[in-house]
Amino acid sequence: MVEWALGGLAFGFFGSVHCVGMCGPLALSLPGGNQPRWQFWTERGLYNLGRAMTYTALGGVVGLAGQVVSLAGAQQALSVAVGVLFLLSAAVPWVSRQVTRLEQAPSSFLQRVMAPIGTLYRRGGTGSLFVVGLLNGLLPCGFVYAGLATALTAGTVAASMLFMVGFGFGTFPAMLGVSLMGRLASSAWRTRLQRLVPVALGLVGLLLILRGLGLGGMISPSLSALGG
Repeated sequence: MVEWALGGLAFGFFGSVHCVGMCGPLALSLPGGNQPRWQFWTERGLYNLGRAMTYTALGGVVGLAGQVVSLAGAQQALSVAVGVLFLLSAAVPWVSRQVTRLEQAPSSFLQRVMAPIGTLYRRGGTGSLFVVGLLNGLLPCGFVYAGLATALTAGTVAASMLFMVGFGFGTFPAMLGVSLMGRLASSAWRTRLQRLVPVALGLVGLLLILRGLGLGGMISPSLSALGG
């Protein structure tokens, strides 16, 4: 089970360049930039903790669906299918564009989430930024979708949640780094970092395919070794 937490941590860490590009402006605009250092770090830490908690809860939801898939004996097939989708998204521009459209599809939902975020921004304070982080975790994001798709293949609710816990904490360094660097994190710099996203997505896709093939060993466990 620990390997799922570590896998989520690695996925979140190496793929968080997407977070810098997409959510970096939100992190840059968090209020309180002129606060004492301890308060600045406390509020940024709680903001990111809120995101991680929402990701974990979403992991529990997809874990329930993944458990049904596992009981149906389709867990390995699902792992291969998700892995192939990741590879295609990383290598085929058309597939990548469709994923981007999916990411942008729930625009009405995005507006509903952004409304209370704006109110909390104006209010400021430690509690407000924690709630902003919780809501931020609900914003449409292709990278989060990829994490949840991977968590879906875990086979149990606990493993799915552990993956998303690792995923959330894996994004901490990049998001905290953006807050620390402030305006130095220019849009051009974030765009260059986003070019690394297909690499991370492709690597995860390969690992999911290997896992689904059940060749044996830690990376590609047999069916009898899955689910625990």
